[in-house]
Amino acid sequence: MKNTTKLAKKHLIRHHIDKITSSEYFRVLILRTIGNFILLSSIFMILKTIYPPLKEEIKYFVNNTLLKKQYVVHEKEKYLKPLKIEKGLLAKTLNFNQVEILKPVDSNFSLVVPKIAANSRIIANTDPSDEKIYLDVLNRGIAHAQGTAFPGEGGHIFLFAHSTDYFWNVSVYNAIFYLLYKLEKGDEVNLFYKGHRYVYRVIGKEVVDPEEVHYLTRKTNREFLTLQTCWPPGTTLKRLLVFAVRVVE
Repeated sequence: MKNTTKLAKKHLIRHHIDKITSSEYFRVLILRTIGNFILLSSIFMILKTIYPPLKEEIKYFVNNTLLKKQYVVHEKEKYLKPLKIEKGLLAKTLNFNQVEILKPVDSNFSLVVPKIAANSRIIANTDPSDEKIYLDVLNRGIAHAQGTAFPGEGGHIFLFAHSTDYFWNVSVYNAIFYLLYKLEKGDEVNLFYKGHRYVYRVIGKEVVDPEEVHYLTRKTNREFLTLQTCWPPGTTLKRLLVFAVRVVE
């Protein structure tokens, strides 16, 4: 009888231990599953954010450093630079075409920047204070700020691209300005408007806070161009402004 009681107690104890072990196992499994999901989601969002600028950086490095590729604008001969280029070893091996002609995607209103191979349509008169309007525009091209001048008018032209409503949506919008920071003093920016080409030269750049909107309404006594994008690439922390003035020939 005593042995039967002891066996029963051992059985109950073992059953209780098994029950605790099983419960603990499922608890740990659930916690690990949730943890792995959060980790993978975080990695996905990070990759989603950095992929577009990283892709542009790699493309720029390959074309400009390894292949020594040069971009020229499809226009009159007087605008074209001499095409004497020393081919890189990789370009010689691949028999790669060193020169690419950039033809504006829309001669009615578009931007072409040879140094960074930027070529995009510009949507005119975009309200920069209406998020719904400019986010829709930035899915299709570069936004021209409503109230600012047009090429040839002699005033201040303000263009912006790559803006977003939320951090995780950075990669959704137009990436045409991801390499804008590579522009230096003297680099060429071309605007095509109503079939005419207008050439501008970069004179400087500046990083500012998003709240500094006075640059949008700046006054000028010459034809002045401002290009704006988010900074650093893949974030919405700051704004990068590139300034250029028209070259009149």
